[in-house]
Amino acid sequence: MKNFIVLLLVLVLSVSCKKELVKQPAKLIERGKMVDIMYDLSLLDAIRYQKPLSLDSIDSSPTKFILKKYKVDSLQFAQNNIYYAADYETYKDMFDEVSDRLARNQRAVDSIVKLEEKKAAKANKKKPGSKTNDTIKKPELITDPNIPQDR
Repeated sequence: MKNFIVLLLVLVLSVSCKKELVKQPAKLIERGKMVDIMYDLSLLDAIRYQKPLSLDSIDSSPTKFILKKYKVDSLQFAQNNIYYAADYETYKDMFDEVSDRLARNQRAVDSIVKLEEKKAAKANKKKPGSKTNDTIKKPELITDPNIPQDR
């Protein structure tokens, strides 16, 4: 009888622990689409951090543009963000995907920039009559007729 009570108690506790803390929103955004939204918002934050004045000229909010792009309103995004954040492992996996995408794109951009720099350097070398960017002038040899020169 004691084993039955212990088994029943363990079963009840394990079932009660699986209770969802946050209910699933009525309009659930699928995981892949949510990762895409988070990626775009991360890029937007990076732009704001690197060049804050570049977004001042835009009339509407860039965040609203991204949500409109994915046909999601701000309330729906907030509810879905809370829902996904309630499950730490899933949310961490989503952010890891976003981080991986950002890293891949950063490497691609860096390689493109290096190629463009090499092309520009080659173009400058091939130009006929182009002057080098050497700003240091060769010193002139000053000779004094009164001082004997060693040769």
